[in-house]
Amino acid sequence: LLQIDFEDVIAEPEGTHSFDGIWKASFTTFTVTKYWFYRLLSAIFGIPMALIWGIYFAILSFLHIWAVVPCIRSYLIEIQCISRVYSICIHTFCDPLFEAIGKMFSSIQATVRKEI
Repeated sequence: LLQIDFEDVIAEPEGTHSFDGIWKASFTTFTVTKYWFYRLLSAIFGIPMALIWGIYFAILSFLHIWAVVPCIRSYLIEIQCISRVYSICIHTFCDPLFEAIGKMFSSIQATVRKEI
């Protein structure tokens, strides 16, 4: 929620104060103007803006329910099938190859000598 008080907008620093009557009149003018102008804007634009936002969120909900979620679920179903085929290919062709390469290089030994 947005809460704007008079002190947030018109803040006199310590040591600088206007007359009490001026301060009270300014406070009253600010508060009453803000209150009634907000009501006036709400009366003029409230219903049209509510209509616009209602239509926007209805369209957004419709697209999410009938387009976005089905597309994502369809993609996940299709990718699951592809991932199984990919996994089978990797295990069939790559696993034996890398296992053989690993066994070839497993007998290599390295020694480090430090000469002074």
